[in-house]
Amino acid sequence: MQFKEIMDIISLWALPLIILVILTTAIIRKIPVYETFIEGAKDGAKVSLNIIPYLMAIIVAISMLRASGVLESLSFIFSDMLEKLHLPSDILPLAFVRSLSGSAAIGVFSDIVANNDINSYTSKLAAIMMGSSETTFYVLTVYFGAVGIKKYRYALLTGLCADFIGIVMAVLVTMWFFG
Repeated sequence: MQFKEIMDIISLWALPLIILVILTTAIIRKIPVYETFIEGAKDGAKVSLNIIPYLMAIIVAISMLRASGVLESLSFIFSDMLEKLHLPSDILPLAFVRSLSGSAAIGVFSDIVANNDINSYTSKLAAIMMGSSETTFYVLTVYFGAVGIKKYRYALLTGLCADFIGIVMAVLVTMWFFG
């Protein structure tokens, strides 16, 4: 049997086995499975209600940035500097929005691919950038808001540093492979 066939079997049976182990353990320990599941679902609904204001703030901020033309203005302002670095100015909005929201980043990425050839350097850079950074503000909002953490200064700094490094590495990797 080859490695791929073994991995296919493992991936096919992993989730059913995990569920079976959880249910078996619950029955052995005499835990009321359905009632426990319902309590967890209630807690999940409470968490969802708690994070709605944070999500709304992010959605409004991103909508304002896109509708006001701020992202396009930043691209125009920094276009000379980006040109000297041999970087397309279309990438700048993606670099700014990526740490805010994955959905907004996908929208900007779609615009980049629609305005450039799918195999262009710009599209490839945008694709690598999408996979090289995280939605830091979204993660902090959802996860920290869900558990009620209000002081996340160091987590924010760490996340933004990681995003910056991811963007720089995306540029370097794209230059190396496709430049």
